[in-house]
Amino acid sequence: MKTIFSTTTSILKLIFKFVFFIILAIFIFVAVFFGVLTITEFNPDAEETLEVTNQDSMKSISLGDSVDIVTWNIGYCGLSKTADFFMDGGTSVRSQDEESVINNLETIGTKLKALDSDVIYLQEVDHDCTRTYGIAEDTTLEERLSSYGSVFAKNFDVLYIPYPIPPMGHMYAGILTLSKYEITDATRVQLPCPFSWPYRLGNLKRCLSISRVPIENSDKEFVFVNLHLEAYDDGEGKAAQTALLADYIQSEYDKGNYVVAGGDFNQTFSSVDTSAYPLQSEDLWMCGTLNEDDFSDNWQFAMDNSTPTCRSLDRAYDSSDEAFQFYMIDGFIVSDNLTINSIETIDEGFENTDHNPVELNVTIQE
Repeated sequence: MKTIFSTTTSILKLIFKFVFFIILAIFIFVAVFFGVLTITEFNPDAEETLEVTNQDSMKSISLGDSVDIVTWNIGYCGLSKTADFFMDGGTSVRSQDEESVINNLETIGTKLKALDSDVIYLQEVDHDCTRTYGIAEDTTLEERLSSYGSVFAKNFDVLYIPYPIPPMGHMYAGILTLSKYEITDATRVQLPCPFSWPYRLGNLKRCLSISRVPIENSDKEFVFVNLHLEAYDDGEGKAAQTALLADYIQSEYDKGNYVVAGGDFNQTFSSVDTSAYPLQSEDLWMCGTLNEDDFSDNWQFAMDNSTPTCRSLDRAYDSSDEAFQFYMIDGFIVSDNLTINSIETIDEGFENTDHNPVELNVTIQE
């Protein structure tokens, strides 16, 4: 009897030791993993100089000129009409396959070339990401649109995101500004990050991408501001980022410069009528509201609500689904020394991304 008891005790001790070492190994792995992510965390300065590439044969800009600007969140070329996304209620984490990413990238490049705008603001442009099979979308677009100078501002750089299943993996992405005008200076301005450690380790470090173009026969500049504000916060992040944006562009206006800030605000401007796009369910992602009263009277707010700028990613897109969720979150903030001639949301049917491009035309007042 003693022998049986002793044997049982020995077996239990071995099991406890095994479980203990397994738990210890997991703890050490997690500690090391988060330690590495913390050490390698992308921590940009408040302002950083950005490289401007392909500046050959750029055209100049003068008082009285009209300028055409398009903004488009290209959804890393992985959010075509058949896609959904886990953060918005869907199930997908990565792009469907490499072929679809290449096809979306090629089609978006072709459409941008056909638009032939003077300046292009693009958001969610992958450089080297697991979700898009390591395809350098920024480089591909720069080559495709070779008549433009380009500025890439990184806002997502994480060694590895282990969440969810399959994991997001390695992330290196940003926002891309393309210009037919000669950019003499480009700056990355860091926006407030609303997330604390450890959540911020796997989140974007959002920014403003500032591109400056001198105006001929003038001491003023045209300041092009490309942006992509917070999406998945409790609202405080959007508010803080919007406040910094307001201060920054006001400081440029006070210098006498001409300013167009545009992109994906993840907010609807407070003056925009969104009654055509009501919230279909409390379970869906909700965009914020940008209060125009938080800006001075020097600013014009431009969104074209005749066509939604964004669709929900809780499921694949079906144009016949009357309960589908749409949003108005892409547009422009324009200084009042510019005349807005037109703004149009171009209906691409969400064929290659979950956003539609928005095109603005302004004239520089003399």
